[in-house]
Amino acid sequence: MDRGNVQKITYQIGMVMVVAVAVGAIASLAAIGFVDAVHYLNDRLLISPYARILAESQPGLVAVATLVVPAGGGLVVGLIVHFLVREKRGLAPPDAILAAQTSGPAPGFRSGVASTLAALVSLGSGASVGQYGPLVYLGAMFGNLAGGLRLNLRHQRSIAIACGVAAAISTAFNAPIAGLVFAHEVILRHYSLRAFAPVTVAAATGYIIANVIFDRPALFLVSFDRVEHSYEFVFFALEGVLCAGLAWVFMVLLKFSNSLARRHIAPLWARPAVAGLAVGLVALWIPEVLGIGQETLRFATIEGAFGIGELALIIAAKLVLTSVCVGFGFVGGVFSPALLIGILFGAFYGLVLPYVAPAPHSGLVVYAICGMMALASSVIGAPLTTILIVFELTRSYDLTIAAMVSVVFANLISYRVIGRSLFDLQLRSRGFDLSLGRDKAILETHSIGDYLSKHVTTATDRDTVGDVRQRLVDDHRSEAMVLNRNGKLLGVVRLQGIVNSNADTPILETAIQSFTIFDENTSVWESMELLRGFLGEAVPLVDRHGRLMGVVPEEAVIRAYLEIVHDLREEENEAA
Repeated sequence: MDRGNVQKITYQIGMVMVVAVAVGAIASLAAIGFVDAVHYLNDRLLISPYARILAESQPGLVAVATLVVPAGGGLVVGLIVHFLVREKRGLAPPDAILAAQTSGPAPGFRSGVASTLAALVSLGSGASVGQYGPLVYLGAMFGNLAGGLRLNLRHQRSIAIACGVAAAISTAFNAPIAGLVFAHEVILRHYSLRAFAPVTVAAATGYIIANVIFDRPALFLVSFDRVEHSYEFVFFALEGVLCAGLAWVFMVLLKFSNSLARRHIAPLWARPAVAGLAVGLVALWIPEVLGIGQETLRFATIEGAFGIGELALIIAAKLVLTSVCVGFGFVGGVFSPALLIGILFGAFYGLVLPYVAPAPHSGLVVYAICGMMALASSVIGAPLTTILIVFELTRSYDLTIAAMVSVVFANLISYRVIGRSLFDLQLRSRGFDLSLGRDKAILETHSIGDYLSKHVTTATDRDTVGDVRQRLVDDHRSEAMVLNRNGKLLGVVRLQGIVNSNADTPILETAIQSFTIFDENTSVWESMELLRGFLGEAVPLVDRHGRLMGVVPEEAVIRAYLEIVHDLREEENEAA
């Protein structure tokens, strides 16, 4: 290897590590600041259980805050999104996935900051949404900024986005391995070493900042020795199946609430306020529905903290209100609510199980954790991440194995009933479908118009066969496009079809009227589909008025497909 190549490789390795550390550190600090700001608002606005207990001598104030704060917060969120976010919606993990998977423009920095502010207000005012979605986008936003620097690094934007996301998840859960896997499993959708090394560094940076420097508390602490009975693994599998069903209900409710908001509340900015009022009304009787619910999550693993009826009521209320809050436009994620609903359902399952199957079992904790991870993995489409979160937070091999069984069975069902994740469903609604793999989704983002050729033989509807035949011979082509005086495509003439025709015959009489055609919106994937059974030299491409813009040769379609797929394989398999 010559000296120039050594210097180039040294520069690329060194610079990508600098980017990983910088993005990881910034994303981690931003995540810590965001979470602390949410807790501060929760305490000041009487949303957190701690603040509500301190104010229990003023029940009137607590009741007013319970009603006014979520509704008022919803109004503020609606106005922020309407006036400051260009996309007119909260930015979330699907936007991070799209930015990492495609080369198109990502949401702007101003929109990202405004969306993060809206998420902060949403969570601070007690909306039933999650904090991890905003944290993922926050990390992706800083990664996208680094991706725009002129550093001459291959796949710079996607790797930098993955670094930001990994650091944010690592910081939020104190789980660097889970952060690393989440970035690959959900954002990048591949495990190339070129990405794996810097994303690992970013995740480790986030963990060091959160756990070593700031000593952040873990999401939950549990004590569990081991699974006492082998037959309980059947119960864990059944729990996973039930969680898949619960995830399906969650998805249906999300879709229904979104449709309900569109049908009955015209102003976009007013929708979150309506959802906030609903949260406040329910919270007067069930305060556990307010906010992220971390305290409720921690209590769910304690024997006797909740009864069966209480758990069923909180699960139903949290499920419906989270769907309403997300569907009506509060800005936040679904990961946190899925964790909370899942752990409550797991605790419910663990309490009901002795009545259904009266046999000894290993206690409430294992069923609560299994439910939490089975439901969350079905919603966000990250089974490996959720399994690793259990292991990194509990350091319990037995608990991790039990959760793994539930997660696997939940995902086996949910993947076929729902799809890979809520994120993929949201992306599909925007025209980016990952259900059949990255190749198809990315090929659909590339326009075949980029391969347009202006070298085309044309004829008018007044020409004769003799005129066009001679023109094709002179141009060394076998096809001509027949146009009217306005340039609108009327038909295609092929040389072999007019060789023996009378020279004075009007060309329009011999033109093929039914033929393959591309338009301005035809993607590379669609063009490959349209070429099935195609016989000819090139495919005409027309504008929305039917006017000919040029042609796309058959070899150009194949070349476009091969180039894009080659780039994808190279990205997925590069070592450095």
